[in-house]
Amino acid sequence: MRRIVTAIVHNRSGVLNRVTGLLAKRQFNIESISVGRTETEGVSKMTFVVEVEDDRKLEQLTKQLNKQIDVLKVSDITDKAIVARELAMVKVISNPQIRNEIQGIIEPFRASIIDVSKESVTVQVTGKSDKVDALIELLRPYGIKELARTGLTAFTRGHQPQVAEFKSYSLLK
Repeated sequence: MRRIVTAIVHNRSGVLNRVTGLLAKRQFNIESISVGRTETEGVSKMTFVVEVEDDRKLEQLTKQLNKQIDVLKVSDITDKAIVARELAMVKVISNPQIRNEIQGIIEPFRASIIDVSKESVTVQVTGKSDKVDALIELLRPYGIKELARTGLTAFTRGHQPQVAEFKSYSLLK
């Protein structure tokens, strides 16, 4: 089953490597991972999309991550009310004659053309993964020269404290 797991971690050198190494060692397949600073100085948030066999394996993953010294909190947010987005950039083969056609395809997705050359256009799209997938499939017949995706980033909706409760950890830096 596909799970979305977040980890609040100290923003230090080697943390990402140790966390992904732990996942690889225990043979968890990471479908996507995104990492970035949070509003708290010295703290980052990792969002993993992982495939796990059952709840027991998910519990093992959570416990192993929590044992890591730089990990402050781990949460499985799959079944919670979340806001989740992904970014993709797609370089599509395009001549001037079909650019309007491509513009018509991307418009309903609220995507935009961010670069144009003689033989291609680069499209940027953000949203839920299925929206990104759908646009990519519509652009595929034109010929995709290059594709880059960020992976999912997410957090819970409304008042469900995440990082704010870790302000006291700033003394551990």
